[in-house]
Amino acid sequence: PTLPLLQALQTRAPGSPGWQAGPAGGQPLRFMLNLYRRAADREGRPRRSRSLGTNTVRLVQASSHGGQPWAGRWYLQALTYHMEGQPEAEHLLRATVVYLPSLSLAHGRLLCALELVMAGEPPRVLLSPTARARDGWAEVDVTPYLVLGNSSVGSLALRHVCVRAGRAGGHDAPVAPGHPFLLLYLNDTQAGLAPLAAEPHRHRRDTGTLAHDLPKYLREQGGEKSDCSLRPFPVSFAQLGWDRWIIAPHRYNPRYCKGTCPHLLRYDFHAPNHAVVQSFVHQLVDANVPRPSCVPYRYSPISVLMIERNGGILYKEYENMIAESCTCR
Repeated sequence: PTLPLLQALQTRAPGSPGWQAGPAGGQPLRFMLNLYRRAADREGRPRRSRSLGTNTVRLVQASSHGGQPWAGRWYLQALTYHMEGQPEAEHLLRATVVYLPSLSLAHGRLLCALELVMAGEPPRVLLSPTARARDGWAEVDVTPYLVLGNSSVGSLALRHVCVRAGRAGGHDAPVAPGHPFLLLYLNDTQAGLAPLAAEPHRHRRDTGTLAHDLPKYLREQGGEKSDCSLRPFPVSFAQLGWDRWIIAPHRYNPRYCKGTCPHLLRYDFHAPNHAVVQSFVHQLVDANVPRPSCVPYRYSPISVLMIERNGGILYKEYENMIAESCTCR
């Protein structure tokens, strides 16, 4: 594929080096879908109101170890989150663990908490939620336990503790609560990624152009009308066979610019001084000098939600991926 977004995604596709796991699902997938819908519209454009504060969010699932987690009314499960192999361009800004503090049962409730496990020591730190997310989820900030100085720790160990509380005489079959998952809020600085806290749909201000120096020249409304315009070019991820690992959006419409530029470059084309001069030269001096070309002028980013090689889920914003307007250059 030659489209920039498809080139970027090709390195993450199944079959690329390191691919091991199949699609993720269940509660983590539903949580990340909700996060995506709050952060981007149906076409993948990041919303102005999004509050992620970063261009990348990675969901890391836990590996569980230990024996039978149920002991009477108590559920105890040791969990480890491995973060080795994170790209060097990704800088950790914040980390939270998301879990359900309460789960309804037929005859009562399952109440859960998280304990931090330090190397060589018994669990001592009970982690308190710092925020209550939607749909009953709670978030615990674990950034201080993952960052030591200027470097990040390779893994995080927790203990998931739940107790079955209910009416006297009531009995519920043991139900394993969903594993808590780790969210890494990252600033990915590699080329092509939207900069930190980037504002979508930015408008560039052109100053000192001939549009303001030549009276009424670019504001001329009569004369030849250009057909230089924005054209659709939709791409379906299902057509590429990528819909089983790209969760959202379902389609990508980068769009493109096509058409002939006018003899008189109007002010609304945002043409640079060079294009105005080139148009003059073509008309008045040498017809062998080509007229300015119709090209994209303004772009917007796109947000993509995808499944990673290890079964994790990744939200990432790619910069300059959708053409929003055209100009003549």
